[in-house]
Amino acid sequence: MIKKEKLFEKFPPVSTDKWMEKVTADLKGADFKKKLVWKTRDGIEVMPFYRQEDLARLQDKGFLPGDYPYVRGDKVSDNAWLIRQDVTVRDYHEANLRSLDLLMKGITSLGFIIEDPETINVENISLLLNGIHCESVELNFVSAGRARELFAALESALWASRTEMNHVHGSIAADPLGRLMAKGKLCVSVEEGLEYLADIVAESESIPGLRCVQPSGTLFSNAGAGPATELAYTLSLGNEYMAYFTSKGLKPDYAASKIGFSFGISPDFFPEIAKLRAARMLWAIIVKGYGPRKDESTLMHVHAVTGRWNKTLYDPYVNMLRTQTEAMSAVMGGADAITIEPFDVIFREPDNFSERIARNQQLLLMEESHMDKVADPGAGSYYIEELTSLIAREAWKLFLETESQGGFLAAMQKGVIQNRINTVSASRKRDVGKRRETLLGTNQYPDFREQNAPRSDTGRLFNDASQSPDDEVKRILLSRGAEDFEKLRLATDRSGRRPLAFMLTIGNPAMRRARAQFSTNFFACAGYQVKDNNGFETASEGVKAALEAKADIIVICSSDDDYAIVAHDIFTLAKGKALVVIAGNPPNIEALKAEGLEHFISVRSNLLETLQMFNRILGIN
Repeated sequence: MIKKEKLFEKFPPVSTDKWMEKVTADLKGADFKKKLVWKTRDGIEVMPFYRQEDLARLQDKGFLPGDYPYVRGDKVSDNAWLIRQDVTVRDYHEANLRSLDLLMKGITSLGFIIEDPETINVENISLLLNGIHCESVELNFVSAGRARELFAALESALWASRTEMNHVHGSIAADPLGRLMAKGKLCVSVEEGLEYLADIVAESESIPGLRCVQPSGTLFSNAGAGPATELAYTLSLGNEYMAYFTSKGLKPDYAASKIGFSFGISPDFFPEIAKLRAARMLWAIIVKGYGPRKDESTLMHVHAVTGRWNKTLYDPYVNMLRTQTEAMSAVMGGADAITIEPFDVIFREPDNFSERIARNQQLLLMEESHMDKVADPGAGSYYIEELTSLIAREAWKLFLETESQGGFLAAMQKGVIQNRINTVSASRKRDVGKRRETLLGTNQYPDFREQNAPRSDTGRLFNDASQSPDDEVKRILLSRGAEDFEKLRLATDRSGRRPLAFMLTIGNPAMRRARAQFSTNFFACAGYQVKDNNGFETASEGVKAALEAKADIIVICSSDDDYAIVAHDIFTLAKGKALVVIAGNPPNIEALKAEGLEHFISVRSNLLETLQMFNRILGIN
């Protein structure tokens, strides 16, 4: 008879102190905090490991899916979500045909982006929904105005088609305060906008599952905000609406049922999972403060959208990898509906190929990876549980700070929110320029075969960040981390020439190879042609090969010791014929500068500023 043994009982438990002793020994004197403790974009310090004992101090432990405050959501048997894809509505008949086609390809949530609000009427909305079984698919509408008319037209169209109103689910994504921050002004006063919104909420009682208000965290994340900051300001925005609606006599349960949230998902894989879990918990606490009759009324409805801040024009297929990990974060965080934006959405109108890929990315996660089968798959992970608590605490702290300033509207009118996020965005862009934050294919490891940018729409690619004199509030600056690099490379593309950076490798084999690899990546980020070499025996041989190749830039790649021997000769031979650059930051740099060498590149260089300088020198504007 085989005796079953519990193998773990053969190993004695190891205390945290013992683990720390081992880690400290392996670090060999290096600072533990500097080496292993990392910070989120919001400055939250995260330890390299957590243990079961860390869960003991967490307040939200012991809850099950479906339990207030819903940190684990309300999905008790699975982790199913709605797969959403947007349809731009210019011609209502064409949009209807497009929607019917999407529903046959796995889409369970439609987002109608109505370009011209003036076209909204009962006939057009009826045409848009013709043939769609509105009780079986989530219906979402986005329009830059006339939300009340949109609801009235939708209600009439649904009544006319004899749709069971209690089975309809969806949203009309009205967010006047968010729009005010993005555009700087509204077509009406803030008070009129809020009153207009309250009227829509009151009138939409006939469709219980229709949410008429959608505070959008994408406004903050697409401007560069970190997970905790996005969460804090989105909650504050939602609270502003809750406070207004209840002040107008709407019941807390009803008011909360009409608010749905949209969050952007960044590439911070685990923090984004934790953000959505923390979001549900904090919103439940906020709504609870208004005295709802049922705990279920405090449940947050989450629509997650892949972010844009990290998306790029160059090497664009990398965007697919970015959106895939972002979607995985949203799934594991328990989002109710997810939109994966096509990989080319930031630089042109998506085509059938990019939309199909985006749609199939979600189908892959659901049908092949089976990520819809386990409720709250992140639960129990010490790391995710701790991150949830850390992000919740940081977001709550900023939320309370915003409330102490009079709430979201008051803080926005003072410019406090915009200043904070714009400062963070500028800081992140500097980090991208210095390669402290990596954008693959843009500021690190560019595709050397990529000759020119993909077909793009400049108006879509770069946001107009200018402030208008008649703006009522300071605008939040929606931007992307790659924008400055893209402007740099577009200038190179449009100049009609690709400068050649020639690697003059000489001396120490290991050092010349390492520095040549660094330098080819460095100059390729500007769209320059780069030519690597196996090595030259003499300075004259290397310069001759470089000039025969018609090099614009000669990059000396060698060891620090060799630079003292060969740099002067190379510079003398190439002077006036090509720019000479030294790869590295050698100890004798001042002596080299005294001989006339002025260009040095290293890991300490600001990549963006250095490449902009070379473009100016080469006459590329």
